[in-house]
Amino acid sequence: MVELALLRHGPTDWNAQHRFQGAVDRPLSRIGREAVRHYMIPPPVRRYRRVCSPLLRARQTAALLFGPGTPTDERLQEISFGAWEGYTVQDLEDRWPGLFHGAEALGLDFQPPGGESPRMVQDRVKPLLVELAHQGEATLAICHRKVIQSIYALADGWDMTGEPPVKVKFPRLHRFTLAEDGTPTIKSLNERIDP
Repeated sequence: MVELALLRHGPTDWNAQHRFQGAVDRPLSRIGREAVRHYMIPPPVRRYRRVCSPLLRARQTAALLFGPGTPTDERLQEISFGAWEGYTVQDLEDRWPGLFHGAEALGLDFQPPGGESPRMVQDRVKPLLVELAHQGEATLAICHRKVIQSIYALADGWDMTGEPPVKVKFPRLHRFTLAEDGTPTIKSLNERIDP
């Protein structure tokens, strides 16, 4: 069994505005950069091999925590929200009443127009989980909310409808173990990293 620790990037201005960010390459906000500087990664995890999403907010988070040079992997990129990117839930409700909440009831198959579903994110990340399991080295991945939730859903069997069995919080560290076939099992969720 190999450990995989997951950490979400620090906050951006769109996070603060509750906008769907997805594949849009937003940088960390000033407040986000300051928050990341205060993250307290546990000593064992600090020594793990690292990889991050290629999106700027994840790369900036990795650089603030560990310095430059964290390798990237496109499979860790955030879910694409397609036509919804840049909008808030209220924006969508104002334009298309009931659309967002109706689509959200689809769980793993929730897919905005032109975007991805969580199931598609799972399919994208599964080969990476297999690779990490075969490499046999504990890894910290700096990525995104929906990537972390999708891996959690794989581990728990949650279909992403309704409330999750355990609410995955941010900023927190989430640890999984990977079987040889890449199947994740929850080790611990919601470990505090903020002061």
